[in-house]
Amino acid sequence: MTIVQRIDKDLVDALKAREAERLGALRMVKTALKLRETEVTGNLGDEDALRVLNTLIKQRRDSAEQFRAAGREDLARKEEREATVIQAYLPDAASAGDMTRAVEDAVTETGATSSKDMGAVMKAARARLQGKTIDGKALSDLVKSRLAR
Repeated sequence: MTIVQRIDKDLVDALKAREAERLGALRMVKTALKLRETEVTGNLGDEDALRVLNTLIKQRRDSAEQFRAAGREDLARKEEREATVIQAYLPDAASAGDMTRAVEDAVTETGATSSKDMGAVMKAARARLQGKTIDGKALSDLVKSRLAR
């Protein structure tokens, strides 16, 4: 079952169970996936769906930060709960150890020596972490600190 099909099924289940908050989050996800589907010809594959979901999670986290800065804790918690609903459809996150190993291997593979090589190292590290959810900022920070040595 594809990610889009799982979301469709879970949306119906949330509707039947009258889970308003979950239903709202899933409707938002479905809308974003439909929008992406119009941009891409044909059906939306799991890889594209994962990109959309990662974008939505990042937006939710950014919104939560901004709401907290504005003193709106209630809205920040709502955004975080939506992110949790979306997170359920993503593969397991890469652990800190996985990311560190991937960065070390990528530096060795690319022969990187300075921050000018950051793009190549990031690309190689992402390839090594394929199939896992990656926090791009954390990976970028690891690469920067590794190349600064």
